[in-house]
Amino acid sequence: MNAKASYDEVLRLMKEHHHWFSESIPLIASENIPSAAVREALMSDFGNRYAEGWPGERVYAGCTYIDQVELICNELARKVFRSEFADCRATSGVVANLAIYAAFSRPGDYMIAASIPNGGHISHGKKENFGTAGLVHGLNIEYYPFSKEEMTIDVDGTKKKIQEMEHDGKSPKLGMFGGSLFLFPHPVKELSDFMHEHGIYINYDGAHVAGLIAGGEFQDPLKEGADSMTMSSHKTLWGPQGGIIVSLEKHAETIKKAVFPGNTSSHHLHHVAGKAIALAESLQFGKDYAKQVIKNARALAEGLVGFGFGVLGEKKGYTASHQIAVDVSKFGDGGTIEKDLEKANIILNRQLLPGDIKAGRHYMHPSGVRIGVPETTRLGMKESEMKEVAGFIKRVVVDKQDPHIVAKDVADFRKQFQQLHYAFDNTIGAYEYISLVTKRT
Repeated sequence: MNAKASYDEVLRLMKEHHHWFSESIPLIASENIPSAAVREALMSDFGNRYAEGWPGERVYAGCTYIDQVELICNELARKVFRSEFADCRATSGVVANLAIYAAFSRPGDYMIAASIPNGGHISHGKKENFGTAGLVHGLNIEYYPFSKEEMTIDVDGTKKKIQEMEHDGKSPKLGMFGGSLFLFPHPVKELSDFMHEHGIYINYDGAHVAGLIAGGEFQDPLKEGADSMTMSSHKTLWGPQGGIIVSLEKHAETIKKAVFPGNTSSHHLHHVAGKAIALAESLQFGKDYAKQVIKNARALAEGLVGFGFGVLGEKKGYTASHQIAVDVSKFGDGGTIEKDLEKANIILNRQLLPGDIKAGRHYMHPSGVRIGVPETTRLGMKESEMKEVAGFIKRVVVDKQDPHIVAKDVADFRKQFQQLHYAFDNTIGAYEYISLVTKRT
């Protein structure tokens, strides 16, 4: 393929992607759809500029307006997350975590975190698993005891584990809460005093639940005793992909240096503008959105249970967040079912569940799938639509209907959900393709 053909093909494929998603049900828990204003920020000239350092202390000139936007972004982050300090420069949630590792630990130190099958994220992982904490920063990782029935960290087991680590000369320097499969709040309040008494710095990875925390509908990690919270700026927070760190003021200077020059150079200035817009939207609309997200997740869980699916967390109402975990092992494996549903324009992902590794299951073919409702909620879907979504999933997974037939019904269902909600302006369709190229010949 020559240069012009490649050029044309990339433009065509991007447009095709937009069309496909306009006819699909997006259920990836880590994704969302940004507003037109956020998309405008991403297309701005900010993306072509450099602004290393902190506003007012830049390495580069030309930052007059960039500095003002970044200061607004940090101010909004402090308001949204009720924090003393905010740094919106991290280019991803993983980079935000790396900044915390750099600021408050040294290679060879120990961190306690959730394992991946119990909801932890790969950025909290061991070196031998190519986890960021171990591979990049050289941390040794120990795992929290976990209650599968409660689907959260075991408090008494954790206290005992930390005492055992101290006895063995492995006292943890960092305690990481939060994760990737995240159904219920983690016991920050129950463990923070104990962990601080043992000299442990506490970070809460709110990448998945930041929008719910912003809306006051999950937990408030800083109020409950966390020293800092890292997060992605997308997912339930509906901004552009990127990272944010909020913390107590006493940690501000250490975190600032760990972000720059420690883990970033120029920090994607168009994304900072997009984060500012998303945070302003969160202040205005975030509470209503967060409430509806949780209602939708529970309604979808109940709908799936009614069709014979095993949804984890039954004892506690299946979920208190934007996502649910479904054991699909009696119908097949998570990897195969993910592919079958994708053919039906139902987009979700396979998921390792507690016990999968011990049972010899692989992450490509685990026993579960993870389903999230941040994007469908922003498209205006509510509880009744979640019941319909459960029905589409049942047709593919349980009834074994031809996914391509189901895809046609999914596309028809999606016709009524093409506009963005919870935004200042929704005149542009959620997946409307905006072309800056006037002629493609």
